[in-house]
Amino acid sequence: MTAPAVHIWRLLKWGRVLARHGALRGIERDPNTPAPVRRLARIARFGTRQPRVPTYATAFQDLGPAAIKFGQALATRPDLVGPEAAKNLQLLQDNLPPAPFEQIRASIEQALEGPLEKFFTEFDPEPVGAASIAQVHRAVTTEGRQVAVKVLRPGIEEDFARALDTYEWAAAQVESMGGEASRLRPRLVIAHFRQWTARELDLRREAASASELREGMVAEAGFYVPEIDWRRSARRVMTLEWIDGVKLTDREALIEAGHDLKKLAETLVRAFLRQAVVDGFFHADLHQGNLFALPDGRLAAIDFGIMGRVDRQARLWLAEILYGLITGNYRRVAEIHFEAQYVPPHHSVEEFATALRAVGEPIRGLPVKEISVGQMLDGLFTITRDFDMPTQPHLLLLQKTMVMEEGVATWLDPDINMWETSEPFLREWVRSELGPEAALADRIVRDFRTLTNLPELIRRIEARYPPPGAAPPQPPLPDVVIVQPHRYGRYLLTAIVSAAVGAAAVLLLGSGLS
Repeated sequence: MTAPAVHIWRLLKWGRVLARHGALRGIERDPNTPAPVRRLARIARFGTRQPRVPTYATAFQDLGPAAIKFGQALATRPDLVGPEAAKNLQLLQDNLPPAPFEQIRASIEQALEGPLEKFFTEFDPEPVGAASIAQVHRAVTTEGRQVAVKVLRPGIEEDFARALDTYEWAAAQVESMGGEASRLRPRLVIAHFRQWTARELDLRREAASASELREGMVAEAGFYVPEIDWRRSARRVMTLEWIDGVKLTDREALIEAGHDLKKLAETLVRAFLRQAVVDGFFHADLHQGNLFALPDGRLAAIDFGIMGRVDRQARLWLAEILYGLITGNYRRVAEIHFEAQYVPPHHSVEEFATALRAVGEPIRGLPVKEISVGQMLDGLFTITRDFDMPTQPHLLLLQKTMVMEEGVATWLDPDINMWETSEPFLREWVRSELGPEAALADRIVRDFRTLTNLPELIRRIEARYPPPGAAPPQPPLPDVVIVQPHRYGRYLLTAIVSAAVGAAAVLLLGSGLS
């Protein structure tokens, strides 16, 4: 176990880097920051020269691979770091100098248990991209297929293990201080970050995510997920089909290639809705750099390290919330928040409905084309503090992805109407999931499961209450207070004092009578 002094030293060292970029200023000025955290921030920035405008993204970039990924995670938490920092962290570029090819080659051969030539006839030593966790090389398999090979950086697991150890320690200290820090649940933030990085540090899990998403996207013909080469994939190496297309970061190249940008934007919206609303399993990093337009007009995605899940009940609640906001039924939206236990029960449903009205009415007053999904969700999450709502990290990841997806779609087609594009898809899904047929089907499934569980329930009851045997019933035992070993001294002292008082009383009484 790492000593607290080591954690504090690491935090001071990291804080020093953050201070040089002005990234601790918000922590010091926030009235909700616990006093010990504020003092540590002041010590870290002592003697540094800070810029007038904080550069959060550059600060996390300078801290190294683990901090880059943590900064990307914090970019989804404006409630935790503030809107200004969250917006700046979205600019965080996950680009680092590549590791030497000799190390990469050795890592591949160790992971695949064989020489490189056994699996690839061509392998480009220059990576097409190098990020904080891994780098990607282009190669040709022995079967002649063009592939992309993703390889973890040497020693990256140890680097993340050290950082996560200190992140967890710091989060536990801050959460124990109570107040706003406790409501934001920093320990849960780090726990989700650990799960997130665990997937990225085991490329077999990323490959499995890509495979699962590929199966789910079969119904969406315009969206393509590359195929995984499982024979050439392991914990530290992932091989997948090479994507030949135009990256969505280059709008001019898309136009020159003759792509229909409006159709690409509509495909992106439909694909995301199918992932998040229908399947509950979505690509949570859909920025332009991870999307390609293929020559046949389809849209392809890469980089499946960050994925999100939303269970069916949460998706139903979200659908009802969205419908209620559009129709102005704020009372029902408030009731759903209480049913989902997003709001503590000591608050008033009516007051929460009024707060929702303050968010919903300005949106309802706008033309549909001008309604922003991102602004609507941002407005909803701003009321969480007033109503002591514990943060829901899975919903925050969904919010961040929706905002990102809206930004990419609008960048492709500035005139896109997100609601009109989504409405046919959502209307059919809401009708099928919230209509009377769906309610009846759910009831039948629940009742059938209850009936099938009855035999097991009866067996457990019989095991807990067996039939009486041939032996006579045992006599009842009296209740006796059990004396704990560490309390012996207290009872002995009480007995001695009582005996002394009793003896003194007898002596006094005897002398009085004489």
